[in-house]
Amino acid sequence: MRRMDDYLRIKQAAEYLGVSTNTLRNWGEAGKITEHRHPVNNYRLYKETDLANLLKQLERSASPPSRRGN
Repeated sequence: MRRMDDYLRIKQAAEYLGVSTNTLRNWGEAGKITEHRHPVNNYRLYKETDLANLLKQLERSASPPSRRGN
């Protein structure tokens, strides 16, 4: 496993995304986000870069489509 500074635990990751920890667990089980496990205590860990990418995807899907030609 790489540096632990690059990973967030589930509560921190949920706060980062603005969702509940249960939502984040469900997204992990559904394959929407990659979960890593701490090698010692088996806690769920999430790469901060993965969270940032997911947040960008969520923001794009929530924004209305641009209108051209007006």
